[in-house]
Amino acid sequence: MSDMRLLHKGGPAADLVIRGARVLDPLAGIDEVRDVVVRGGVIGGDPDGLEVVDGAGMTVIPGLVDPHVHLRTPGREDTEDIASGSAAAAAGGFVAIVGMPNTQPALDDPEGLAKLQQLARAEAHVGVGFFCAITRGQKGTELTEAAELAQMGAVGLSDDGRPVWDSLVMRRALQYQRLAKLPLVLHEEDPRLAQGGAMHEGPVAARLGIAGIPSESESVMVGRDVALARLEAGRIHICHVSAVETVEEVRRGKQQGVAVTAEVSPHHLLLIDEDVDGLDPATRKMNPPLRGRDDRAALRAALIDGTLDCIATDHAPHGASEKELPFPEAPFGVTGLETAFPVLYTDLVLTGELPLDVLVRRMSGDAARVVDLPQPTLADGAEANLALVDLDATWDVTADGFQSKSRNSAFLGRTLHGVVRLTVAQGREAWRRLGTESGRLS
Repeated sequence: MSDMRLLHKGGPAADLVIRGARVLDPLAGIDEVRDVVVRGGVIGGDPDGLEVVDGAGMTVIPGLVDPHVHLRTPGREDTEDIASGSAAAAAGGFVAIVGMPNTQPALDDPEGLAKLQQLARAEAHVGVGFFCAITRGQKGTELTEAAELAQMGAVGLSDDGRPVWDSLVMRRALQYQRLAKLPLVLHEEDPRLAQGGAMHEGPVAARLGIAGIPSESESVMVGRDVALARLEAGRIHICHVSAVETVEEVRRGKQQGVAVTAEVSPHHLLLIDEDVDGLDPATRKMNPPLRGRDDRAALRAALIDGTLDCIATDHAPHGASEKELPFPEAPFGVTGLETAFPVLYTDLVLTGELPLDVLVRRMSGDAARVVDLPQPTLADGAEANLALVDLDATWDVTADGFQSKSRNSAFLGRTLHGVVRLTVAQGREAWRRLGTESGRLS
């Protein structure tokens, strides 16, 4: 999985053998109980003389990949930084994450990208890549130098946090894409339709007296961009799909042969607007908002059938004081790196709604594919990028149990199945929590 765009602080290559675990790699067609040898950071080889990790009753999966993370660097390092965000990723079984550019200032030039890449080489526990902005300052008017950013190692281009509201600018970005050859990763929201809203528009919002954000604020923009991508033979990736209407637009685009992919976040797969009743901004305010039961059902079905290509956390740390504001005034966003796999395993796999191999594929290989990153595999000869998960173990999601600097998790107070015991990223041990020991980063 070695990729020059994924940067980390390095360290000694992993040398160990995981003995007697279930080994599940959907892309390689592996599902059996066997040993996994990691020698010199590569899967396979002679197990003699290596540290033995008892994997009996546990599952080894390809390392997870998250193409949508907010690392808040530069500008808001009080809520997250590359070290803490990548630590949260390692603890959650992720081996690669991609940071969004809606920082302070926005990541829109080669100099800013070079500084973040240098920080990642010094601080990152797992592979960290970066999206750069589609437009300067993410203002939606002037395009960035996409070709130069691509040469510098940008993973893609995104104005996430804001839409590219001007249709002509979006068309030109798709035209420029032919030169830069980077995916356009799109936050889809009509700012006029969404203006002033704080949760999903519907009966619950009306009852609570909260201004609503209609589903159409998302779906109409997706429809526009699918049409423009078809016109320009471009390639787009849709962020955090939340509504049934959006699913239909993505499905229609794929049927028409448009190069469109899409992601869904754990909170949209599991929660709905009725869960906003307590008006807790820390755990229930995100953009796009939690929507209705029909939306949630459509998202789950689309994830299974592949209309939605992958799962991304949209990990969005915020300080406690920000989230203590009244619901309409508090910022959008919840964290997700450390809870994503366990909560989806608990609520969808254990209930029989989602096969484990589909969950693994959507969070690993498929998540890498949509942004052209190497897909983790457990095949012999591959660089070691894996997670050892104890699916039978449970843990309580508490405010003091995170590697992230922020505590605004949508799943605080939950007891979840699935403890990540070991993460090996880019051939290095990044996280270990075996037996009763506390988690340890490398």
